[in-house]
Amino acid sequence: MPCSRFFATVGKVALAKTMSNYGWMGSLDEFLTCSQADWLETLKTNYQRLYHQNSAGTQQQAWQDCGEILRSQLSALTRKSWTLIFEYELPGEGGRRPDLVMLGFGHIVVFEFKQNTSASNADCDQVAAYARDLSEYHQASAQHPVSAVLIPTRSVKENAARNAVQILKPTQISTYLESLPAKQPEIDPTSWVNSDYAPLPTVIEAARRIFQQEPLPNIRRAQSAGIPEILEFLDRLVQQASEKKERHLVLITGVPGSGKTLVGLQFVYQTDHNALFLSGNRPLINVLQYALKSKAFVREIRNFYIQHEARRQSAPREQIIVFDEAQRAWDSDRMSEKYGIQSAAPGTVLRICERTPDWCVLVGLIGEGQTIHVGEEGGIEQWNQGLQISIESWQVHCSPEHAKFFDQPTHTNPLLNLTTSLRSHLAQYVQTWVSHVLAGEIEQARAIMPLMIAEGFDCYLTRDLEVAKIYCRDRYQSQPDKRYGLVASSRAKNLTQYGIRNDYLSTQRLNVGAWYVEPPDTETSCCMFDRVVTEFSCQGLELDLPILGWGDDLIWQNEDWKTTNRQKNVQNPRQLRLNSYRVLLTRGRDGFIVFIPPESKMDSTFDALESAGLQRLDSIRMTKPEL
Repeated sequence: MPCSRFFATVGKVALAKTMSNYGWMGSLDEFLTCSQADWLETLKTNYQRLYHQNSAGTQQQAWQDCGEILRSQLSALTRKSWTLIFEYELPGEGGRRPDLVMLGFGHIVVFEFKQNTSASNADCDQVAAYARDLSEYHQASAQHPVSAVLIPTRSVKENAARNAVQILKPTQISTYLESLPAKQPEIDPTSWVNSDYAPLPTVIEAARRIFQQEPLPNIRRAQSAGIPEILEFLDRLVQQASEKKERHLVLITGVPGSGKTLVGLQFVYQTDHNALFLSGNRPLINVLQYALKSKAFVREIRNFYIQHEARRQSAPREQIIVFDEAQRAWDSDRMSEKYGIQSAAPGTVLRICERTPDWCVLVGLIGEGQTIHVGEEGGIEQWNQGLQISIESWQVHCSPEHAKFFDQPTHTNPLLNLTTSLRSHLAQYVQTWVSHVLAGEIEQARAIMPLMIAEGFDCYLTRDLEVAKIYCRDRYQSQPDKRYGLVASSRAKNLTQYGIRNDYLSTQRLNVGAWYVEPPDTETSCCMFDRVVTEFSCQGLELDLPILGWGDDLIWQNEDWKTTNRQKNVQNPRQLRLNSYRVLLTRGRDGFIVFIPPESKMDSTFDALESAGLQRLDSIRMTKPEL
């Protein structure tokens, strides 16, 4: 069948849909009988239709090399029931597209072709991420094995495997495909390319969708984490409070990236009552306001204090208040210093909410192990202290683990402690690994690392910052929706000489909204590596792959973490440093790279993190695959 006739066979309705998200699709026989020139012309035409620009000469040369290799190799296959889909675009992913997806015998095989003699870390991780995302977020792929294959087109080396990626020289493609066992059921190609695809939204994407009244994707992991049940619980509580004239305090705790902010945003904007989303996280507010071009979406807790307590004791018009990043609730000394208010933040918020007529539901979203500011060390106990001095009667709802902090009886609900990270794709073990590392439990951390790698979470270690930058640029080439950049502790003193300007003046001048939101080729984008965010500007936010500059404020000595920093009005400076690095290590969706300055005083820190399982970025461990 000629190439030009293939699209006419799928029907008018399917034609309109399928032509919009791939470059060429056909059976193995159709590919082999299609001329190279016609095949290339179809790819170029559909690329122009998809992206409204002509494909670059380098892209066309890559297609030509790929086509020639495949024609040579696939003609030798004895099992012919394969479908080839070139340049399939992952829906809603800003142009992310694997070179080739092959469907056959119940298998989904994702190919990336690189015009290199060897496989780089970035190339391997790129194709692994394609396979991971199809397996997890693509409905038609969920029940089938998804394999990742990297082809360095100029390689003559023996085949190898790195984690879940098969690295093959071109002459071994047919051998590999023939080795795959037949699975059932078969995959319908037209249904596959039109299948639903629901990737994890970033907090910025989620906020934008909620603000624009668009549905959020139906994420399996969000469902398994109990987020829909929490929202239903909150809705029932609002109905009860309004009918019975009650006041309820709900504390939702969770690990970094577990969806606390997502819960708060959805709750506020799906309720029929007046509701307010407050945050103690000014950078998060700045980023959301920048992305949404609106200041009505969220408000800073500071303005809430000033409006309703410091200047005049007025009642808010909203009877539903969500306090995000409630672990940033200051103690009484800090509140007095900043606002002249003689009580800790939790007591102040409770007092303000008691002025609302008849009823109120106050929700506090608390990140575990994320207290990083002076005045934030009081913890969840401050909410108990606030209740002790409250005038109105409050009913308290929290997880069973946190009931012990309250003197009064509580309503416990295990759903109110979110333990699964949604940020790090499938990497449920990332939080455990970080906790072991910061607790000095290096061997336990090392034991966790293979599980993280198997889930497609990429963690590296380097002493060459340029190597890390090159990795990021290579991995996310032609993926304009991806974000990567430099993060560092605010207290490290030895990073500026390496181009990581984490000093106070530099970070204060940063336009945080532009840093997270602007496209990679924009001067103000995080992807330019010109500016740095510290723990204060990344808490509650995320990157696809951060480069963490590990500084001299937290050094491994004598089998433990040491800090030499001294801060005024801080009860436990070491714990604040550990919490800061917990925040920094948990910002990545695809993984992270740790840069350790090449200084002798940092050698032991490098060794400890390598012993904890981080792989050197300049090395790649490969094993011979079983073909």
